Amino acid sequence: MGRAKEIIVKVITSKIANAFVKENHYSGKVVPNSTLHFGCFLDGRLHGVMSYGTSMQKSRIIGLVKPCLWNEMLELNRMAFDDYLPKYSESRCIAISIRLLKKNAPHIKWLLSYADGCQCGDGTIYRASGFKLVGLKENKTMLRMPNGEIMADKTLNNSNYKKIGQSASYWKQKGAKPIEGNQLRYIYLIDKTCKITVPILPFSEIDKQGAGMYKGEKITLQERRALSDEVDSNSNSKLGA
Repeated sequence: MGRAKEIIVKVITSKIANAFVKENHYSGKVVPNSTLHFGCFLDGRLHGVMSYGTSMQKSRIIGLVKPCLWNEMLELNRMAFDDYLPKYSESRCIAISIRLLKKNAPHIKWLLSYADGCQCGDGTIYRASGFKLVGLKENKTMLRMPNGEIMADKTLNNSNYKKIGQSASYWKQKGAKPIEGNQLRYIYLIDKTCKITVPILPFSEIDKQGAGMYKGEKITLQERRALSDEVDSNSNSKLGA
């Protein structure tokens, strides 16, 4: 694992985390409900951030794992790394963050995360980290706005936009359209006595549905296998969750 073993992962403030995410995540945006941020340090400098928080659609996803109370899950809703970290850094950092959660937040039973197969990747890092694929569908929620900006419909449907009459339905009438691609949903069970209540999909389903993507480019199974040893190398920030 080389120098990846030297990475230090520790909790950092939202101010520091959000500034790093804005600079290094492919979307350039933070998730406002992120409440727990882990910083990844090597040679005394911050080179990666993983942000956890409650899901913005918790009522829809809480039943994906049982038994589970409302405060017993977290969503890994942003992951951003720069180009400094060595091979295997991302999967190692995820593993360390999970160990820290087990130790300091033992009530957390499972983790949820999404891979953006429209703009970024199909979740190779999650699969390498032991997450299960539980959702794969054509994108209908990430919208390209008339001005070219990409926005999630759940963001447009929050109270702030609705108050000014600019919900997702409003913008769809103005020409906003879903961008081409797929959204993939992954679950990691911290508490192995819990059960995933929806079908676990084989990773081969990604290729059956033509959903493979790496660094924002469509990619075949053969090409992805060739790159599999490189996915963690250089910890490319644009692989962020």
